[in-house]
Parts: sequence; structure tokens; C-alpha cells
Amino acid sequence: MDETRSRTYQLAQINIARALAPLDSPTMQGFVEQLESINRLAEASPGFVWRLQSEDGDATALRVFADERIIVNLSVWDSLEALQGFVYGSAHLNLLRNKKQWFEKPSEPILALWWVPSGHVPSLEEAKQALTTLRAQGPSLSAFTFAQPGMPTGKHQLQY
Repeated sequence: MDETRSRTYQLAQINIARALAPLDSPTMQGFVEQLESINRLAEASPGFVWRLQSEDGDATALRVFADERIIVNLSVWDSLEALQGFVYGSAHLNLLRNKKQWFEKPSEPILALWWVPSGHVPSLEEAKQALTTLRAQGPSLSAFTFAQPGMPTGKHQLQY
């Protein structure tokens, strides 16, 4: 990774999911039982910086959208590679593999990535805007995906 980028930017991510049932239902039990360990794993992962959480230590109680069954995950990482390592190279992958048991199949993007200045904690409004931008305009430097990552350069141009 470019050293200038690693000192100047960090990667923010938002992902949302619409639960098949309320979180306290038997349908969601398998997911809810894994939350604490997955959150601890994220926090212990190389490159982890910050994650949105309630006083209880997770973000599932936060109502960010009008639909109460939409849950949100918002975090910041040192790099795209660090986030990819956690998402696809840890026990988190098992959660992804089983998501059909707990969440509706999305009809539009549910994950958006974007660069923030190092040390910046993105607001929920910023995160929602990144997701809205990705849905409306497709991948850009403002909001992108793992498949088409936007990489800032000295002129903040998107590179694929």
C-alpha cells in the first residue's frame, strides 16, 4: 500500500441488512449469539480503527432507518486490505455464508466503502450518504465496493 495513503486516509464502511424477523425472535437467535464474538474479533483484527456501537457494545439496537428490521454496521479500518482480511479471511466469513438464514436478499447495494481523513469518525449521516451515492451513481471515489475500489491519489482521482 502507498505510504502516503496509509497516513492520510482510512477506510470507512457501512453495511446494512434487513432481518427476516425481530432480533429477539428464534429466527435470529443464531445471528445474535455470534455478535459479541464477531465484534471482539473485528476489534482485535489488524488494521481495525473504530466501530459504531451502543452502550451495550453493538449497533443492532440503533435505529438508523425507519424500518426497525434494518440493522447497520459502520466501522473504520486502516486500509482496504485490512477490512478484506477481516471480512473474508476470518471467522466472519462463516457469518456471511449463513446470512440467508437471517437476512432478506437485498435488491440494491447494502455495502459502501469510502475514504475518510485519518482520525475522522464518520457520522451515520455520512455513512447513509455514501450508501445513497453508491446506489444512485455506482462506484466512485465518494463510495465504492470491494469489487471496484476507489483509490485516492494525490489528485483524489479514482483508479481501478
